[in-house]
Amino acid sequence: MSEVRPGAPLSARPSLVADLKSGFLVFLIALPLCLGIAMASGFPPVAGVMTAMVGGLIVSPLGSAPLTIKGPAAGLIVIAIGAVTELGQGDMVAGYHRACAVGVVAAAFQVAFALLRLATVGIAISPSVVHGMLAAIGVIIVSKQTHVALGATPTATTPLGLVAEIPHSVVHANPEIATIGLLSLAVLFGWGFLRSKFAKAIPAPLVVLALAVPLGLWFDLPHAHAYEFWREKFEVGPQFLVRLPGSLLEVIALPDFSQILSGASIKYIVMFALVGTIESTLSCLAVDGLDPKKRASDLNRDLFALGVGNLVAAAIGGLPMISEIVRSKANIDAGAQSAKSNFLHGAFLLAFVVLAPGLLQSIPLAALAAMLVFTGTRLASPRHFVHSLHIGLDQLVLFTVTLLVTLATDLLVGVGVGLGVKLLLHFGHGAGWKQLFGTQVECVRTGDELRIALHGAAAFTSLLAVRKAVLAAPADVRRIVIDCGDVTMIDHTFLSRVDAMGAELPHATIELAGMDGLHRMSGHPHATRRRLA
Repeated sequence: MSEVRPGAPLSARPSLVADLKSGFLVFLIALPLCLGIAMASGFPPVAGVMTAMVGGLIVSPLGSAPLTIKGPAAGLIVIAIGAVTELGQGDMVAGYHRACAVGVVAAAFQVAFALLRLATVGIAISPSVVHGMLAAIGVIIVSKQTHVALGATPTATTPLGLVAEIPHSVVHANPEIATIGLLSLAVLFGWGFLRSKFAKAIPAPLVVLALAVPLGLWFDLPHAHAYEFWREKFEVGPQFLVRLPGSLLEVIALPDFSQILSGASIKYIVMFALVGTIESTLSCLAVDGLDPKKRASDLNRDLFALGVGNLVAAAIGGLPMISEIVRSKANIDAGAQSAKSNFLHGAFLLAFVVLAPGLLQSIPLAALAAMLVFTGTRLASPRHFVHSLHIGLDQLVLFTVTLLVTLATDLLVGVGVGLGVKLLLHFGHGAGWKQLFGTQVECVRTGDELRIALHGAAAFTSLLAVRKAVLAAPADVRRIVIDCGDVTMIDHTFLSRVDAMGAELPHATIELAGMDGLHRMSGHPHATRRRLA
């Protein structure tokens, strides 16, 4: 008979309590954001909550990254609303069902990527291109959701047109709705400046709901009526509140595969699969760097779990999900210890939707729109331009080109053009095609040191091979030296990603050598370097 040790369960109790606390806090943050992201994506509001529930209850037990929170993210709004609009061809309900079908197929590709161990490919994408894409998404979110927060209906359809129409919506805003939206924005932007323990303990979105819901009831939004303000007549009613089906079973929507082989469907399958994979992988790496225990996630296993979760979510009418960086950071800050926190956040969401659906239907859409405007302004902050210029003029070019092309076309074209410009810049820096795509990687071990010598270019094209060599280093290796003495150039992507690899190797240090003969394009430590003739 095995010996029972009464003390063992007690030792696990602090960890469970910490996960319970962090899971509840993330639930409070996730609830309004999931509703708002779904609304902005052209999906039913509760579809975002369904996705977060799947991300917690199904994805976490499959072995996802321990401290990441899985759920819908603002970065996929533009793809989702584009799919719903284009596939629906004027019928948003049909577009929603066809977008779910696209999500199913894209999720199957993510599972395939994981099985083929391709999760790390996204690491080689230029950070400046990724940030340019995200900034464009931020502009698009702000351009659309500002009008919702003001209770106005714009006539423009393009992002730049919607931005230009914001002054008109300010002048013709619905006063009651705008009061809720602007007050919500004031809380979101101002909450971070408060230094009290109370402000740090209570998430800003929860404060927004605590103010917006009573205001909505005071303005009697559940009942359609008209009112006058400054001799002008305005109308309000339930259309300005979150609407939910009668029961959770009524939420489930089946995908429509009738257009799955169309050009538009294929385009959005590619965007969901690639952008979702890249964003999720980069978020996992960022969260690993924040993990107090410095645990390195198995990126391919995490992508497999994510793909399965997306498959389930899309099959029942949910949004696509990724590893969401803001909620994951809140999870860590709240003291999360394991993947149980993600599971518990999903369980809390399920319990709330089942037990208190009436409260959800009291949430004004203007408050959710304000949360999205706040998120969009952070994605498109002018600080990103300044940061890109600080790294180097080449990075500012990449950031700006990706941003503008994405706004003018779509995400896939924007990222593609950004990567094309990156190649042209590398050619201009003296790296030929053979050097970029034929770099040789040689590994020599001496004692507890592993030296990785590169011959060609230390660029995004050789990054995956170097990362593979670094992560394959034996556990008794204490020092890894990446020798760049025989390269024509080192790009920003290579330097920034190598710097991040240190968090994945708690047993060894990583050093770069042989860079003295290379000219740095700015004073930033991750600036592109090239060998002068």
